[in-house]
Amino acid sequence: MKRLAWLLTTALLLALMPTAAASAAGSFTNPLNFSADPTLTHANGNYYLATTLGDRIGIWRSSTLAGLASAPENTVWRDGDASRNQQMWAPALYRFGQRWYLYYTASNGVDANHRNYVIESEGDDPLGPYHFKARIADHGEYAIDGEPFVHNGQMYFAWTGPGRGMGGPAQLYLQRMDTPWSVVGGRVALPASGGCTEVREGPVGLHSAARLFLVYSTCDTGKPDYQLWMKSIANGADPLVPGNWLQHSGPVFWRNDAAGVFGPGHNGFFKSPDGSEDWIVYHGKTSSAYTYEGRTTRAQKIGWNADGTPNFGRPYALGTPLTPPSGDPDNPPTAWSQIVDNTDERFTASANWGVSSYSAQRYGADYRFASPVSASDAAWYRFAIPQTGTYRVDAWWPALPGYSTKAPYVIVTSTGNQSVNVDQRFNGGGWRTLGTFTLTAGDENKVAVSRWTNGTGLVIADAVRITKV
Repeated sequence: MKRLAWLLTTALLLALMPTAAASAAGSFTNPLNFSADPTLTHANGNYYLATTLGDRIGIWRSSTLAGLASAPENTVWRDGDASRNQQMWAPALYRFGQRWYLYYTASNGVDANHRNYVIESEGDDPLGPYHFKARIADHGEYAIDGEPFVHNGQMYFAWTGPGRGMGGPAQLYLQRMDTPWSVVGGRVALPASGGCTEVREGPVGLHSAARLFLVYSTCDTGKPDYQLWMKSIANGADPLVPGNWLQHSGPVFWRNDAAGVFGPGHNGFFKSPDGSEDWIVYHGKTSSAYTYEGRTTRAQKIGWNADGTPNFGRPYALGTPLTPPSGDPDNPPTAWSQIVDNTDERFTASANWGVSSYSAQRYGADYRFASPVSASDAAWYRFAIPQTGTYRVDAWWPALPGYSTKAPYVIVTSTGNQSVNVDQRFNGGGWRTLGTFTLTAGDENKVAVSRWTNGTGLVIADAVRITKV
């Protein structure tokens, strides 16, 4: 991944390329930024974007997705250590506990000396300040594009390194993490298809209800055929066993000649502000030439296929008006929706339900927990349903290995109670859809979390959302 030529021309590109066109009300247009290797997240009412800058790490902040195109850079990290303050690439922003972590690649100016590093925020603000934390997953050889992911409640680190010695094609590696800044045990090489031999880089995780998808970039980033491929693994399976991974055939996101988009890749994923949508952020270019120049940051919504796999669609042409993420101030919700958290007066539970703030994946300040028991002792959520009709019910829970393997959510529908069992060891920290149901108008208990289950582990009651569809 030879990006040095691009880094030397970044300043010129910024000077010569026009700023993003103003979008119509209720829409935005790409590009969002004139740099590559983006990471993007939404927190505290703002979007936070970071890209490759070469000699520093900067973050752009905006309350709207469209606003990122004109937001000022906030430089959050410069390093005085000459062994790691050049060729700084591919920042990845994550929050664990009450701290933010930026994972990135850097060297002393010699490409072969690239290693993965992580810095940690002093408090709970994505803009820092930050301090240096560690060199991570260092095996004495070239390593780039490291990012963490969580599977089965356990953190893992994924990165790119040599495939067959220093001269071989790049390959993906995985290793278990014991803290957000350190790894333990041995690394595992993960074979990955890609349509070309030279590159497997930028691995990043995407969760569904049943599987973890590891999406990665293939082919040289300077080529127009730079693209995304994907592997996946079922919940409960060990990711350090290569045979547990399913290789999906063919690229999942690739050049769109008709739209003038070439080399789309090195992506990240983020949730819409209301948590109901999945989005991809990636870089692409308008030239089909073999060049590292002209790569810009773009974002678009992704969908889900009937078989549970993500559908990335095709990359849009620059300047195409796109609807902002749901919950963005430029895209306010039009459908009725209500959230009831366990701290609200619309939530009721007996004294048998404890209160905890242990997991950072919680919604709001805390959540409730109780041991499974063969008795009627449910935690109830009361909603003011405006009219009889079809509604989507979503639940939010923190996930930990000791939580329920089969937590029953009971939905009071127009035709009787319907139960949906959830494995709360997985897929925490976001809205997960339980299903679509016909609900009767009225202000009454509509959803319960029951303790009556043959599953094991603590039953968790956090937050529930109902939305008119």
